Amino acid sequence: MNKDFAVMQGAFLSANRVSPLCSLLKPDWDKVGCSILDALREISLQKDNRDDVKKTLLCAVWLKLLSAEAEEDIEVTWRESSVFALQNGLPDLNRVVFLELVRSTTSINHFTRLLLCLPPSLLCAELQKFVQHISSSPVREEDLHFFLGVWQELWRIEDVQSDSTEEMFAREVSRLSSNALQQPAKRIKLDTPDCPDILYILFHALRDLKDQITAAELGFRALSISLNALYTSFLIDAEAGISTKEKLEILTQMATIRERNNEKLSPKMVADSLKDLKATQVPSKFKPLQLNLGQVLAIIAEVTKGWFNNGLLKVEDRSNPSYSMFTLKLSLQNVFVALDETSETIDYTFLKNLFDSLDFSKVDASPDFAAKITMTVISHKMDDYLNFALLFAGEKSWAACDESYIDFLEKNQSAFRDHEAVVQLAQSIVGKFNSGSVDVGHYRKLMKVTADIFSALNVNDKNKALAAVMDISTRGFFGSNTPPTVTTSFEQELNMAFNCIIQGGGGTSVCSNLNTAASLVARVAFQNPEAAVKAMCNSAISNKGAFTIMAKILQLLLGLSGRLNESARDTGGKGLLCKCVKGIMKAKQMSQDEKEQLVKFLCLLMQPAEGAEGEGRGQSFILPQMVIYAFVLPNLALGCVDLEMSLQLLHRALCMPRQEGAPHWVMLCSPFPLLFVLAQLHNHTLSRRGGQTSDRTSILSMETRELLVTVLVALGQVVGAEVMADSDSWSRALFWLYNKTEELDWTVRFLLKPVWGEHFKNEVPASLLAVCDLPEQEWSGVDLPQYGPGTGLVAWIECCCISDTLQSTMLSCLSLDQRKPDHVNMFSKGLLVALTQALPCCSLSQWSHLLRALRSLIDSGRLHVPFSLEYCDFLPLLDLRRFACELRLSVLLLRVFQLLCGSSCAHWLSRDGWGHVGTLYSHAVREMIGTLKAKLPLTLTTKDSLAEDSMINHSEAVEEKESVPSQRCCLYSARSTVMFNTSR
Repeated sequence: MNKDFAVMQGAFLSANRVSPLCSLLKPDWDKVGCSILDALREISLQKDNRDDVKKTLLCAVWLKLLSAEAEEDIEVTWRESSVFALQNGLPDLNRVVFLELVRSTTSINHFTRLLLCLPPSLLCAELQKFVQHISSSPVREEDLHFFLGVWQELWRIEDVQSDSTEEMFAREVSRLSSNALQQPAKRIKLDTPDCPDILYILFHALRDLKDQITAAELGFRALSISLNALYTSFLIDAEAGISTKEKLEILTQMATIRERNNEKLSPKMVADSLKDLKATQVPSKFKPLQLNLGQVLAIIAEVTKGWFNNGLLKVEDRSNPSYSMFTLKLSLQNVFVALDETSETIDYTFLKNLFDSLDFSKVDASPDFAAKITMTVISHKMDDYLNFALLFAGEKSWAACDESYIDFLEKNQSAFRDHEAVVQLAQSIVGKFNSGSVDVGHYRKLMKVTADIFSALNVNDKNKALAAVMDISTRGFFGSNTPPTVTTSFEQELNMAFNCIIQGGGGTSVCSNLNTAASLVARVAFQNPEAAVKAMCNSAISNKGAFTIMAKILQLLLGLSGRLNESARDTGGKGLLCKCVKGIMKAKQMSQDEKEQLVKFLCLLMQPAEGAEGEGRGQSFILPQMVIYAFVLPNLALGCVDLEMSLQLLHRALCMPRQEGAPHWVMLCSPFPLLFVLAQLHNHTLSRRGGQTSDRTSILSMETRELLVTVLVALGQVVGAEVMADSDSWSRALFWLYNKTEELDWTVRFLLKPVWGEHFKNEVPASLLAVCDLPEQEWSGVDLPQYGPGTGLVAWIECCCISDTLQSTMLSCLSLDQRKPDHVNMFSKGLLVALTQALPCCSLSQWSHLLRALRSLIDSGRLHVPFSLEYCDFLPLLDLRRFACELRLSVLLLRVFQLLCGSSCAHWLSRDGWGHVGTLYSHAVREMIGTLKAKLPLTLTTKDSLAEDSMINHSEAVEEKESVPSQRCCLYSARSTVMFNTSR
């Protein structure tokens, strides 16, 4: 026991000498209470927390009473009670001493909290004794305030966590109780069937005390509290829906009334008013067990009518209502609304008459006063302060860019850490600045504070805030009239952020922590999204390898995509990222490396981002159709410098995973016109075969041609699948595309075969039907000027180059009688000529297709290529039958080169054409060598390997430089020697 409670015990003993405390009556408290109250006041002045002293004293006195009533043996108390030293030093006392001590020390809150720590049955018993004490003679006005205060506090106290004193009190009560629980008693809702009715005790006490209430203010307060109990216990099951703005309006009126009654605006006043308001909106923890709604209304009606008859409820000053009158009117409004919605037929005319009598003028308050109350709620983190912060942030008229406003935001940053609050705060600040009455220094400080608040948000909230800022303005804090000093300061922050990311790109400082890099970018993006995204795009394009981390950062900051919600999809390529990239492309001529980085950057952004742990893959930063609209469709024209990049992007976009169960995204991108444009580009390459053109700007590289065919086929397969799934919807577009391709090369329609499937016959040059037996139901011949008599094998070869399926058809339907050697010889000679014509026109993939067809013809004996080697006579045991196909193919290629190098064809190919033919020939030789190596059972010797390497290097050199026809023939001899050595 400390010295403070020794002083208190001395005060109790001193009071006990004046009048025995064990038999003290209510009127005698004033005689003995002075010494106790003086001692308590003296101790409290020396303590930082005076309430703890009061609560501990009340706990000790109450436990003293309960221990005496339980007739607990002092030996047991000494061993088991943790407060034995405190209560044993007190003299015997009765309940009058305890309750008068509570009243005199204005400790209603402590008393009520301890009351709620009791088990249900004991709580009701103690409350009944409290009511008996209030009702005992004489009933003073202070007793009535005491009674109403306890009743009101029972409804105001929430189920919050108990402190150490309350926990100790609950343990002691549990120990003393005859049916003590093994665990400490906890504050619970009193709705068990065997629990006495708290409402019954209180409402009957009100009826018994009605004649004792003679002051109008007490009457208004009693009716307000009782109607609130009626409303929260009988009429609602969930918290009443009331907006924060309505709450603030009521709070402002409450505070205004209390200020008029000489109360100073303080955190305690606001907190009390807020508690009173919440008590009228939340369902009570006390549920009726012995009373019903009609009985309670009858009691209130009896009390109200009695006071009306006595003139107690008359409003004296209608221009200056009291606090109790105002809360009574609120309670009546709540009850009216609830009774109108109930199914019971209840007469509450008396309540309407009461409401009509409360006809006082509306309480008006200035907006500044409302702002002060809101700031008080936020500063002291009162109930619902986060919603008040959201309201405060959205009120543009409250934004005062001065030191006090800045100081308030700095001290209460945690209250505004919500994506809606921080965006509304930014809007209010920008709006205030645009009014032209803000100091630039203050504006910079406010920008910093707001950015600090934003930086403390989690990633999800940051993205929501960024999305909201993007919806308002892509320039954030920076409007048209932003001062240069503010802009310069931001640019320094922007440069510093990206320097940290780029310079740490190869190390472990920033890149190892992607979240840190994303936070740096998010902070500047919140202030100016457009500047941040533009800087990211610049870094991704210009800094080697930076596209990866920039894409990862953007995938974390999906709020910058402009489509955080799937409902807000920009499919037209007008998003901020597309705008920034287009600006960069327009401002400078990008190098090939920069174009490659841009393609990789956009491809990463089209991929679904990795979701949080357990969430799988999320959405992509940019939709493939946005990329198509922004960077593909505008550049699909001959001579466009970005044509190859556009094709690469289209190809990558088509390879992206699609959403299951939904139409393919490409169907949103005008797929049939897109197919036709690609087909036109391919047709243009066919008209420039062999590089025979002087217009070098319109020549596509062979790699670009390959990519073009790949994209055309891939797009055709995607569109074809969608057409097949819903042919009726797309039939008109299908016929349009088919008719448009009539003006193109006949082979183009075969590339688009997946689009129209079996809707149309296969149209080929009529000369092809002379060398191929094709069914008339599926095939038809057309007369084409460039395919006259004798060109059937040229058309046949071109078909073999298009696809494996078409090649298989051509091989199986070839019209050739192998039983007649002269037919085979004629076919072989004709094929040699056709192959010579087709070779310079083939792309690498087409050449690979054609080589497979040639191998098939040789293996099946339909293509006869005689060969002889002079050294075979000297190696009679050498078996070359396994290599017959390779030898015949090698000779065939030799014959082709002999024709190309002949006088009739010497000037047929351009410089680039010869280079392309050399590339195709080298590819064929590599393929033959690979086949030979696969057939050889023994590994190559070192000498043979060196010979092979020398040959390959030589063939690669041929690809790089111009060669005269005679050199082309020498190339074959070198190849043949190596093949022979290899076979040996």
